Amino acid sequence: WFKKQMELKGFRVEVPQMPNPDKPRMDEWVSKLAELVGSPDRDTYLIGHSLGCIIILRYLENISGKGFIGGAVLVAGFTNSLEIKEIRDFFEKPVDWEKVLSACPKFTAIHSDNDPYVPMKHADIFKDKLCAKIVVQHGKGHMGGSDNMKEFQPAVDAMMEITKFEA
Repeated sequence: WFKKQMELKGFRVEVPQMPNPDKPRMDEWVSKLAELVGSPDRDTYLIGHSLGCIIILRYLENISGKGFIGGAVLVAGFTNSLEIKEIRDFFEKPVDWEKVLSACPKFTAIHSDNDPYVPMKHADIFKDKLCAKIVVQHGKGHMGGSDNMKEFQPAVDAMMEITKFEA
């Protein structure tokens, strides 16, 4: 739904299928994102949901000093493993916030006040470390397929806002 909405607005959108989704590995996922993006530039914008948010941050760490993107939207993102052993390798080292910021100037983080997996404290971390605009949804759970969400207008709105040209 998001892809279709953004394409109707003139954007080219890729929705990657990450390798081994049942056994995610950070290096494989970051490599896949880097391959899809190719040469990043200020017209490159990324949106991620849940584990996809840390992939965006790890990707940005890797391009720091070599490239930059225009902005990113993080939906139900988090900054630690949430005690889920299958994703520990994504969090073995702390996020290098300076590198992330040097590769991306604008962030919006969308969180739900009743997400059963991601506490609201992660929104505060994104606001503090990335100067992210925070959008709080009320009663939207984890804002994904497990919540029966097929449409999510706040993601479109956030992307439209973050992609506005600034002189």
